Amino acid sequence: MLEDIVSRKANENFRRFKVALSPSRVSQYKKCPLSFRFGAIDKIPTETKDYQLKGTLVHAVLEHLMGLPPEERTYPTAVKLIVPTWEKMKAEDPGNAEVVPEHKEMDFFVQARGLIKGYFMMENPQGLETDRMEEFVSTTLRDDVPLRGFIDRVDVNADGMVRIVDYKTGKKPSPRFADDAMAQMKFYALVWWCLYGVIPAQLRLMYLAVGDDLTLSPDEATLEEFAAELVQTWDEIKHKGARGEFEPRTSKLCGWCDYQSICPAFGGTPPEYPGWPNED
Repeated sequence: MLEDIVSRKANENFRRFKVALSPSRVSQYKKCPLSFRFGAIDKIPTETKDYQLKGTLVHAVLEHLMGLPPEERTYPTAVKLIVPTWEKMKAEDPGNAEVVPEHKEMDFFVQARGLIKGYFMMENPQGLETDRMEEFVSTTLRDDVPLRGFIDRVDVNADGMVRIVDYKTGKKPSPRFADDAMAQMKFYALVWWCLYGVIPAQLRLMYLAVGDDLTLSPDEATLEEFAAELVQTWDEIKHKGARGEFEPRTSKLCGWCDYQSICPAFGGTPPEYPGWPNED
């Protein structure tokens, strides 16, 4: 039951946590506890990649598009939003122009346009009843497990049924990794249930590069099981955090890790552990 999952003082409790679980942090911890430490506790910055900016650009364009009157939500309109949205991104963070310099912008725009075309191949935004976009959500589960994240889009139809949508600009995972991908959506569904007492009718991951999706209709048992997994994960993190014992976990992903130069698995020396952040 929901009462057994969420903290009775979820909103008040959340503000005091300096480290919290998000879909990306949970994934990071499971792949490599030491990487989690560097990112969530040490807060060592990483270099922004061009593919990350491309994803941010496409998300921003679609957010703007869905804020327009339904009749204006067309593909040509979306394409016209690409350049001004990118200019705004550069103005807000001049470092973005270094990641994607001017001589690479045209190819960057072409790739973004292709992803937006993929979106329009999947659905007609003129018929959508979108309730929220880029929504920050947070709550606290029992045993003081803090959750937070950003939901790309929430649709609510005339019957009050909720659909949570997330845009993906990368490759669609193979079937054996589909459950890992859907964990992000279970996370959002759980937080939504805790906040509003309503279980979303559908969770949808839209892979714009291939024009395909993954969907799930969660039930109470699914979310209760997922909540228990998050509680266990948080317990592990707190245990390691108290001792500073975040071990590296090597895999094929190490080749793309920003922290490889300070990882002991590759001969590096980590900075001194700063300790688990005090809670306010």
